[in-house]
Amino acid sequence: MGDEMFEWVIAGGRVADPERGTFAYQNIGIRGGRIAAISEAPLASEQVWDAAGLVVSPGFIDIHSHVSGQEYSGLLSARQGITTTVGGNCGGSPLCLASFFREQEEQGFIIHQASFIGHSTLRREMGAGEPLSAATEEQICLMEKQVSAAMAAGACGLSLGLAYIPGSSWEEIIRLCRIAAEADRLVAVDTRLKSLTDLDSLREVVAISRQTGARTQVSHFVYQYGVGILGEALKIVDEARAEGINIRLDSGMYTPWTSGIQAVLFSPEQLALSGLGLSDILVITGPYKGRRLDEELYEFLRNSEERTSVVVFGSGVEEEIYEALRHPWAMPSTDIGPYGSGEGHPQIAGSFPRFFRKMVKERQELSLMEAIRKATLLPAQTLKLATKGRMAVGCDADFVIFDPMKLEDKSEFLGIGEPDAPPVGIQSVWVAGVPAIIENEDQRAKSGQVVRF
Repeated sequence: MGDEMFEWVIAGGRVADPERGTFAYQNIGIRGGRIAAISEAPLASEQVWDAAGLVVSPGFIDIHSHVSGQEYSGLLSARQGITTTVGGNCGGSPLCLASFFREQEEQGFIIHQASFIGHSTLRREMGAGEPLSAATEEQICLMEKQVSAAMAAGACGLSLGLAYIPGSSWEEIIRLCRIAAEADRLVAVDTRLKSLTDLDSLREVVAISRQTGARTQVSHFVYQYGVGILGEALKIVDEARAEGINIRLDSGMYTPWTSGIQAVLFSPEQLALSGLGLSDILVITGPYKGRRLDEELYEFLRNSEERTSVVVFGSGVEEEIYEALRHPWAMPSTDIGPYGSGEGHPQIAGSFPRFFRKMVKERQELSLMEAIRKATLLPAQTLKLATKGRMAVGCDADFVIFDPMKLEDKSEFLGIGEPDAPPVGIQSVWVAGVPAIIENEDQRAKSGQVVRF
């Protein structure tokens, strides 16, 4: 490379290239937020970062989140090694993505952000907020215009939160998904489960793809199907893919799942269908956090104007977490939401470190390279992000530098530990060519950019 100078050089690390499936001891030269050189020979810079003894991986991509510009969620994501987060999932997103993107660009953010446009958000805006009722023809037409506008603004796709609006009609779903398909954007689906063991909800996703040609992503797969039916669910995915349907899945590292207590999921009728008891539900935000529900607290929180999040225990099979994430088209995700300090589900701080600890180090379900590929290249390919998730000249200089033998989650459920406790084993996280996190400390770089499609 001669006397060429770089803004930064990351030196001496074991560089992971998930596209080629190789590790090599190399030096990385950074310029203008991009990888400008990768070389076994020394590279010149006034700023040299020592990565000796550590793995240098492309930054992790969280394909299922609810960050949407919330600073603490961004920090918790970055501490896990996430450099790009995809918000607007489960049907909920900023209403006007053009305004949201502009605002984020003006103020800066710790990591890169992409976003879906959310079906539920549009329904509420168009006066179709009743979860058990279908939208009218007029409302569908208005939503079509909004989805088209979101695609023009750079949305990565459309998210359907059918679990929260089970009354959505096939007509409205298909018409909105066609717009995403025509723009070659992804459709992420939080499936509408009629019961804990319902698989028709997954077949519905396959039918959406078949009818519209949309690429689909099934959200938090273990939360939906990790109740003893995971194998049957994956068989549906495999059969669809064999048919030529482009369907993929993301999944977390836990069986207890979280949502808002006011959601239709927690109506008395839905609780009766699911077989869940109130004592299975733990409050994780607000003044009652750490308490299990009883009848009195349930009625109070359901009717309160304050939004309260809960975690649901008792319905999942732990082994099915690993079965899901072994699948060749499965990607790890956090489902992180906008919590305050000391609140939330441990997935908000531990998901990616737990994925590596469990799947690679402890259970040896995946090789280190395959785990890195699932956390980087596969989501980049799924989203069609050509410059992310790869270790090549010209690609974005987003990195996580870590010790795979020490990488470990420390977050726990309330009552056991701290849900937002930072992990260990990550030395630094780089976003657009600058250190964003060093040893869990926020460097206030705000180098994250909006990812427009």
